Amino acid sequence: MGVTRRQLLWAGTGLSVAGLLAACSGGSDGSKGAVDSDGAGGPRAGGTLRVGALGHASAITRDPHGTQANESDYLILALVFDTLTVPGAKENTASRLAASWEPSKDLKTWTFRIAKGAVFHDGTPVTAEDVVWSLKRLRNTPSGAARLPGIQAGNISARGTDTVVVVSDYANAEFPLMTRFATFVMKTDTKDSEIATAPGTGPFKLDWFRGGNARLVRNDTWYGPDVHLDAIEVTMFETPQAMANALFAGQIDLASNVGAVAARTAESRKDVQVLRRPDDMAMPIVMRTVKGSPFADARVREAMRLVVDREAMVGQVLSGYGTIANDILGTGDPDYARSIPQRTRDLARARQLLKDANFDLSKTYDLVTTEDIPGLADSATLFANQAREAAIKIKVVKQESGAFWEKTWKSGDFYTSYWGTNDSVVFFASKTMVGEAGQNEAGWDDAGFDAAYRKAISSSDPATRTAALKDLQQIEHDRSGYLLWGMADGIDLAAAKVRNLPRMPGYGRVQLEGVWLR
Repeated sequence: MGVTRRQLLWAGTGLSVAGLLAACSGGSDGSKGAVDSDGAGGPRAGGTLRVGALGHASAITRDPHGTQANESDYLILALVFDTLTVPGAKENTASRLAASWEPSKDLKTWTFRIAKGAVFHDGTPVTAEDVVWSLKRLRNTPSGAARLPGIQAGNISARGTDTVVVVSDYANAEFPLMTRFATFVMKTDTKDSEIATAPGTGPFKLDWFRGGNARLVRNDTWYGPDVHLDAIEVTMFETPQAMANALFAGQIDLASNVGAVAARTAESRKDVQVLRRPDDMAMPIVMRTVKGSPFADARVREAMRLVVDREAMVGQVLSGYGTIANDILGTGDPDYARSIPQRTRDLARARQLLKDANFDLSKTYDLVTTEDIPGLADSATLFANQAREAAIKIKVVKQESGAFWEKTWKSGDFYTSYWGTNDSVVFFASKTMVGEAGQNEAGWDDAGFDAAYRKAISSSDPATRTAALKDLQQIEHDRSGYLLWGMADGIDLAAAKVRNLPRMPGYGRVQLEGVWLR
């Protein structure tokens, strides 16, 4: 979802069709991506882990199938509710509520088997009907098509009490990978009014929830590996600085995704662990591609990509905690196309492209951003300053988080976005770029891209898949609605007593069930 500069060949990203078919029996690798043995005699039971995570009161959601703009919300939901699969440290996709999975020969039908002993927090056994109901509910949400690409609600069914069958509209060798983040399972017929207190199947049970903060207690009936902590307390912070200060003051034990500024402050402290996940987060600038947008002309989008000074962005916005990117989402993929030449700054070429496209340089263009994550608003401000050198006037508009996700995301002409996971090229294509994607942030509709995507996911021949992925990435590089200038490292800060923290990138960091306190 590996830990070199590009999370080299990370087992949690895109896996070749051959590799996926070889691993289709599932099976958790058991490590949950965790390291950090200190020779202190092994895990100790007990204690409460106090975690800080970013969030805004206006964006709080309790719905596992809703859009989680707050990291604090996702953390809570991921510990209470289980998905079918999770990112793995040794395999790209590890088992969770689904103990195993296998495809049909045509790669259209996938059969999942529920883990033995899986029960809800109220003691009720998890059945195939619960999974089917949950997947159908997810599919019928506004973003359901993106979360279950190519799957119609009517093509999800139960076979007996422990087997779920999902039929895709087209061959999809990578469907299990796409079930890792949002396929939270609830009890059949859970009413919307009951969701806030609905029992999950995860390693922790909800004790209480107040204003974005929560206390979770160990689920002693969890079917997975032993959970060592008695409880996890989650505190929501609106700024990284406030969260870092709370950690330094001993008020929390773990500051999740706290950013580069806090990392610099903490590096000289012996009482604080700095966990760095290279190239963990994408913070692209999105340009709307539909007719009527100032960025509908591909030449204008190319000019914008040529205006940015990528080295300066990484150096100033990320304080060096990141790497330059090349306008292709999915840099952690083993099939990431490093052969595509790195785009560099070229103001003369940018000016010529704008002239050829008759881009109106007399206007001022709003670049909408939020302060949801460290550095996001700063990236917009620095880009606006750089664009002035090409006579482009940009006004940075900071929008409150709730308003941004309701009014700007997926509909704005020019805005910043972020993805807190460095996943595969196919993952991002399916979620954000194919014409049918429910989270198509730029409104992009490109027949050539869609064709390359379908060819990549439907082939059982690794060479054919690799060639199709190269074509897909070249198209994305040349004419998509994304300006991806760099990849930010993920930074967590933890007290010295915290052990066995997950080191996996992206949302793998919310898998805290293996943590223990020294």
